[in-house]
Amino acid sequence: MDNGLHLMLDAVRETLIGVQGDIFRTHGPAWRYAQAGHLSLGQLKVMSAIERCRSADLGGHVLQCPACEHTQIAYNSCRDRHCPKCQASAARRWLEARQADLLPVDYYHLGFTLPAPIRVIAWYNKSVVYGLLFKAAAESLLTIAADPKHLGAHIGATLVLHTWGSAMTHHPHVHGIWQRPANCVPALPLARRSRMPVRMS
Repeated sequence: MDNGLHLMLDAVRETLIGVQGDIFRTHGPAWRYAQAGHLSLGQLKVMSAIERCRSADLGGHVLQCPACEHTQIAYNSCRDRHCPKCQASAARRWLEARQADLLPVDYYHLGFTLPAPIRVIAWYNKSVVYGLLFKAAAESLLTIAADPKHLGAHIGATLVLHTWGSAMTHHPHVHGIWQRPANCVPALPLARRSRMPVRMS
């Protein structure tokens, strides 16, 4: 990706991050009313934190230029780990660190999704089921890749757990990247082995 496009995408991301709180403040109450009984306390707390982030609700401090005496109010942030405004710089640092770890080869992106009937069990047994989700995804990927019918190789992968979907619903899934060799580990054997839907790109 060239530097100009990279800078443009960063600017778009920053703009979207800045408006999420505005969207939540404007439409959040009606959306929460419509979703009453379907949102967890954790989801409600996250929405509240994002709505209040960098607003007068959390207090703030005054910045003043000693040369021209121009003042500016800087509101405090919520510091919630789900808040895109608070976590944008941390996410950027994490991504840069991971990019430094990558080998100069192509990579596959894949996703393992926990089947819907098991999501209910996961809601009440998060650590156990999420651990099993990681284990099933990793073992499936390593086993199928090692099979001489597919790749016949030992591979490395990075797996990351996401517990919510884009619709802010409980949707546990694992995203992963692994080095793209000349041969491909097909999605169908991975899905059969893990017994989960698998997306590959």
